[in-house]
Amino acid sequence: MLEVVHVTKRYRKVLANDDINLTIEDGRIGVLLGPNGAGKSTIIKCIMGFLKYQGQIQVNGLENKSIEAKKIMGYIPEIPSLYPNLTVDEHMEFIARAYKLKDYKAYKDALLERFDLTDKKKKFGDELSKGMQQKLSICCGLLPRPRLVLFDEPMIGLDPHAIKELKKVFEELRDSGCMVLVSTHMIDSMEELWDTTYIMKQGRVAAVVERENLKDNNKSLEDIFFEITEGAALEREV
Repeated sequence: MLEVVHVTKRYRKVLANDDINLTIEDGRIGVLLGPNGAGKSTIIKCIMGFLKYQGQIQVNGLENKSIEAKKIMGYIPEIPSLYPNLTVDEHMEFIARAYKLKDYKAYKDALLERFDLTDKKKKFGDELSKGMQQKLSICCGLLPRPRLVLFDEPMIGLDPHAIKELKKVFEELRDSGCMVLVSTHMIDSMEELWDTTYIMKQGRVAAVVERENLKDNNKSLEDIFFEITEGAALEREV
């Protein structure tokens, strides 16, 4: 289980995250939904331990910045961060060695084939298009088979085939009992995949929407999203 408890992050005078609370259980897909600048990327970076913050974050009972926790966490950033002098295959090998993986080569090749990168194995990071860089970033994030996977705007730059495959990956991760958290500002990008949606506005969680409760609400996720982001609604659970 991922537990984020009373997390606040400031950049000097800017309050990027204001008392964030969220929970993602095993085998569930959570979505951070909000306009640009709502604080989605900031809370994901806090969860990954990249930023200093106030509050508490635990993954399966482990402090998120501990080595034990990082071994079970995967991260796909909004902007791929690749090494220009490493090839596609060398990026994957680098991750395998960093995590001390064993018997990974078949899975590595399957990931590259799934995202149409097999014929790009010898291309360097800076030779890839933005879409190809995003695909490689996804493959690198999935290679260690993490139990918690954080995706920050993962579909930007992807072609329709890659988006289709990525959605299948979300479902497979959930079915295998993983925790998945996806940040996006595109309401329809997750369609029927999500279990819990956290609607963010101005650095806060303005509403928590549970899929199982939505059918009794007589409103769509889109209706609730615009009601929250364009109105003055306070934090609530739907």
